[in-house]
Amino acid sequence: MRVGMLFPGQGSQAVGMGADLVETFPEARAVFQRADEVLGFELAALCFRGPIDTLTETRNAQPALLVHSVAVLRVLEARGVAPSVVAGHSLGEYSALVAAGALQFEDAVRIVRRRGELMFASGLEQPGTMAAVIGAAPEAVEAACAAARAHGVCDVANYNAPDQVVLSGSVAAIEDAMARLEGHGAKMVKRLNVSGAFHSELMQSAAASLAEFLDGIAVRDAQVPVVANVTARPVTEAALLRELLKRQIASPVRWDESVRAVRALDPGPLLEVGAGSVLKGLARRIDREAVCTAIGDRAGLDAFLKTLPSASGGR
Repeated sequence: MRVGMLFPGQGSQAVGMGADLVETFPEARAVFQRADEVLGFELAALCFRGPIDTLTETRNAQPALLVHSVAVLRVLEARGVAPSVVAGHSLGEYSALVAAGALQFEDAVRIVRRRGELMFASGLEQPGTMAAVIGAAPEAVEAACAAARAHGVCDVANYNAPDQVVLSGSVAAIEDAMARLEGHGAKMVKRLNVSGAFHSELMQSAAASLAEFLDGIAVRDAQVPVVANVTARPVTEAALLRELLKRQIASPVRWDESVRAVRALDPGPLLEVGAGSVLKGLARRIDREAVCTAIGDRAGLDAFLKTLPSASGGR
């Protein structure tokens, strides 16, 4: 069975993630065990038992989410479910690249651990913040950002859906933009609990360091199209995939356009592969006809596997 696969990013982590998968599916157990070996510490224990504050640290949350997504992916693959196109939200792009065969799982684990460390360090060096905005007109967002730049960096970090964006930048500039948008009828403006101004120009130092790290990692041509965050276009060429990864953490995530690009390739059913159901919700906001199933735990996997012609339930 061929499906479109979407992979979640940071913010979807939760204590207990993956625990029931490891108890039920040997493919998932092998993924978590291999990640522990690669990282040199018990990431699995942190995922299963927390504490949440430690799990949420950027350097831990990023590999945890990737490992969880790949654990689900391997269960699906073992039962004949394969992607026809993939996309991942920010961090999730690395999970997508594993699914597309462009990155080895072990290399992806090393990259996202380093990525998380660099992003956290960049946030200490150049403090910043982020804010979610729902229900503001695009022209109001643009105007607020332009005015707020008098106080520092203010970029759109995520174009998540037609009515939902995330701003990123200097604390003073983001606070100014928030106040302006609240005064112009936005349905919700909420500052996010993050350690830095991700996907803004304040991440340039992290992007440069990550680029050097990526040069030491093998990237292969993708076996299926990967819709890239930076361009929202399908890519398969290894050289271009590497270049886009280098740009990603200082560039906006064009998720709205990315989901539309995935849909345009007519992938069949959409699956959110990994923790939470954020992308399922965004898919519906982007395209009311989109049907996306979130699969991140045993119940979700069992329910989906029962829909397959030769369902075995995985046990």
